[in-house]
Amino acid sequence: MCGRYAVSADVDELTEIFEIDEVAGPLPGPDYNVAPTDPVPAIMERDRADGRRRVLAEVRWGLVPSWSKDATGAARLINARVETLAEKPAFRRAFAARRCLLPADGYYEWYQLPDSKTKQPYFIRPAGGGLLVMAGLYEFWKAPDGTWLATTTVITTAAADEVGHIHDRMPMVVAPENWEAWLDPGFGMDARALLTVPAPSLTYYPVSTAVNKVANDGPELITPLS
Repeated sequence: MCGRYAVSADVDELTEIFEIDEVAGPLPGPDYNVAPTDPVPAIMERDRADGRRRVLAEVRWGLVPSWSKDATGAARLINARVETLAEKPAFRRAFAARRCLLPADGYYEWYQLPDSKTKQPYFIRPAGGGLLVMAGLYEFWKAPDGTWLATTTVITTAAADEVGHIHDRMPMVVAPENWEAWLDPGFGMDARALLTVPAPSLTYYPVSTAVNKVANDGPELITPLS
């Protein structure tokens, strides 16, 4: 998976779809060009005084492990390979107890055109519409000044056949029937079994090279080229 995706669902939509109990503070608005270290919405389950609650919260894309000395390496940890996340020191603690769902409209990949130096961006999304619910991990990191930073990473897997010729990796998707178990902190390493479900059918189409510039944003970025 490349380092860009789009998410436009608002708080009310996400609250209804994921049966949210608590919205933790303000959330980022629609973003059609999410890049590493940008804020994104995430769904997680957290223990509260009155029991476990499903929380919708803002996190920053690019994982900062709790033991990191600083947050400078976050952009290198935007993805976690499913094949090794249970063993990698940066991911294994989060995989055991801090799993989340990352809603998206879809994601971008760049394809090298034959006989050209140009790379064409493509937008990849569920063929039937709706959200692409990506499997993620999250962490809390305490800065030297005492403030806390919540960060996330997207779990990736081998790309499905229909998009594998564009890029050999894609986000791992969690099926709705597995959301509850995936979010359950008590599920532990057994959560790996929840990631063996077949990938959803995907569709893709070329989009404007305007997406290449991270400062650009807006729904026109995911509009198919005519």
